[in-house]
Amino acid sequence: MSLGLGRSDEAYAAEPRKIHVIQGEFHVARGDDVVLTTILGSCVAACIRDPITGYGGMNHFLLPGEAGDEGMRYGVQSMELLLNDLLRKGCRRERMEVKLFGGAHLFDGLSDVGGQNSTFAERFVRDEGLRHVGGSLRGDRARRIQYWPSSGRARQILLAPTEARVFDTERRKPVAPVQDSGALELF
Repeated sequence: MSLGLGRSDEAYAAEPRKIHVIQGEFHVARGDDVVLTTILGSCVAACIRDPITGYGGMNHFLLPGEAGDEGMRYGVQSMELLLNDLLRKGCRRERMEVKLFGGAHLFDGLSDVGGQNSTFAERFVRDEGLRHVGGSLRGDRARRIQYWPSSGRARQILLAPTEARVFDTERRKPVAPVQDSGALELF
């Protein structure tokens, strides 16, 4: 039955449900129509899924380690909250697959927060006994990430060389697409 909206129900079913994850957030979902997205500079995003339950999630943290009031901006809280939510949904630690993205060193002369974030994320995954199956850490370019939790497919699009607007884009949902200059897909 058509609702008179100009498109068939099949057209709606084919459109992905995009969920943008900004700094200090995480999201867990399942379904073939779900794609989680984020834009990263020196920040890191962990994409974690359980292939049996079909649940997966993405976080986006700003700094390595842990701190009190800032919560999800820091790696420890962000990783723990994402993992705990997946476990509450019936996911099993031994089946989880992890892909890590981000951690770029964007400006010479500044401390390498991206490298510190990358090192923290790799160590956390190893120490928690999780299976690291891919991703892209470090480098000198910001990137847009798309992650399909049901399949584990991830797509990375490298952004134009660093501009100040990258940091603004990380903090809010993008209004217009950022210029693409390269892509990498992982299955």
